[in-house]
Parts: sequence; structure tokens; C-alpha cells
Amino acid sequence: MNSNAFRMSARRCAAATATAALVAAPVAFAAPAQATGGGEGRASAVVLRTGLEVSLLNKTVQVPLNASLNEVKAPASAEQTALTVELDGVDRGKPFSVLRADVATAKATTEKKRTEGYANLVRAKVNLPGLPLLSLIEVEQVTSRAVCKAGERPTAESNLLGHVRVLGKKVTLTTGGQTKVTVPGVGEVTLDLSRTHTTSRTAAATALALQVAVNPLNLNVAEVNGSVTLVEATCESPKAPHKQEQTQATEEPQKQQEQPAKQEPTAASTGGVKALTGAEPAENLAETGGSPTTMYLAAGSAALLGLGGGALLVARKRARTRG
Repeated sequence: MNSNAFRMSARRCAAATATAALVAAPVAFAAPAQATGGGEGRASAVVLRTGLEVSLLNKTVQVPLNASLNEVKAPASAEQTALTVELDGVDRGKPFSVLRADVATAKATTEKKRTEGYANLVRAKVNLPGLPLLSLIEVEQVTSRAVCKAGERPTAESNLLGHVRVLGKKVTLTTGGQTKVTVPGVGEVTLDLSRTHTTSRTAAATALALQVAVNPLNLNVAEVNGSVTLVEATCESPKAPHKQEQTQATEEPQKQQEQPAKQEPTAASTGGVKALTGAEPAENLAETGGSPTTMYLAAGSAALLGLGGGALLVARKRARTRG
């Protein structure tokens, strides 16, 4: 009977332990996710992006030219050197080459604590509808890079190497400023060089941003207006661990340790009377109203009583003898 009872008790104990482990398991896995924040960063890159409106001579409509080359979002990469499009009503619908380059690369990467966007363009020409023999812009090499790290300030940079030609004219660009190029009978182009922007968690770098307004009057094209972006990179940093949650997690054990130990009742809390044990010194007798001399007084009294009793016995014996 005792053996069965012991076995039943052991089985219940094992079952309770297993249930506690199953209940505690989700908490153990959920805690790290709260501590790390669980955020993922982002990155993107593009070599060329156009947002143009092409007005035709013999029609009252505008044909949009919205195209991009090697536009990627992390994690991805692309390498392509040519981009051709077809526009209705332009040069009888033949394929139109917007950009050609020796190298056109875009990369976007994301890691646990770091994201990066990168774009590179080497020996490239951008053309517009209606201007088949005159390039909108020619560049030797341009690069853009945006890097975001968790817990650090993001960085963004663009570099331009070699000469730049706009509408056939060689120009000198200034970093952080605008440059206007005007060609009579063709149009006007405004350029922004190395335009960057950063926040606490994001960064963006654009090597060249062009605002275009041309009137080529060729190939049935009256006007081309809009924007052209060359070599752009962006990033967003992963979220850093929440410091507040980490602090709360570490403060709880400290609070438990800092709690004062439970104090035993004192003489004040028990009405001024304290129980004495044999291990306590005699000096504590003062707490009950006595003094250290009480012991000597008690011993003296006992001795006097003994002497008195002895004298009484002697007197009785003498009386009996006489009688």
C-alpha cells in the first residue's frame, strides 16, 4: 500500500513538473524577442529612374515615360547596361534607348545589425524622345552609398568622377547646389549634385537629380518635361534593443535582493517583556525589573534561614535533655 501510494505521488509530481515546463516554455522563447525589439532594416538602390511627360506634335495627349533600370530592394542585386522602351507616336513606335552604360550596378543588402544600399554607373548616356543625336546627360562614373547600423547615425554619400555633359555642353557641377544649363532651341535642364539626407534611422543619397524642360520639335515630339534620377541608394537601420525593457528585466531581481529581511518582534512590540534563554547574558535581567545583586541577596537569605533552622534544633535538644 505504501509502495503504491509512493508511486502515485511520484507520478503526480512528474506530471506537475511536465505541465510547468510546457507552460513556461512560451515565456522563455518570448522574452528574447521583447529584449531585441524584433525590427528589420530596409535598403534599396536604383541606377536610373525617369518620371517624364512626352507631348506629341500631332496629338493633344501626353505620353508618360516612367521607367527604371536596376531598381532593387533588399536583399537583391542587379546588373544591366541598357534600357530601351517603346512610346506610342514617337518615331513610329520604334524601340527607344533611354540609357546605355558600360557598367550599371545596384545592390541592396540587409543584415541583423546593418543595412546598405549601393548603386554605380560607369560611362553612361541618357537620351530623351525627340533628341536621338543629342544626349540629355553623359557621365564618366557616379556612385551612391547609404549605410545604416543599429544604434548608430546613418551615413549617405555620392561621388562623381570625370566630366559631365548636359545637352552636349561640358559643365562643372557644385556639390550641394544647383546648376542650370540652357541650350537655345532645345531647352533647359536643372541639376542637383550629390543630394543626401539622413535621420536618426534612415539615409538616402542621390548622385544626380535632373529637372528637364526641353522642346526638341523632332520625331513628332513637341515637349519633354519631368525628372530624371541617376544613381540613388537608401537604407533604414534595424531597430536597436529596447533599453527600457532591458532595464526593467534587470531591476526586478535587484528589487527582490534589496528588500529588508523580516525582523523579529522587539521588546517594544511585545509590551516591554522579553523572553530569556539560557544563552543570554545576565545583564539582560535588567529588562525584567531585576538587577545583578538579586542573586547574592537570594543566597544570603538562604544562608540565614539555614542558620536559624539549625539554632532551633539545638534549642529543642537541650530542652529535652533537661526534662
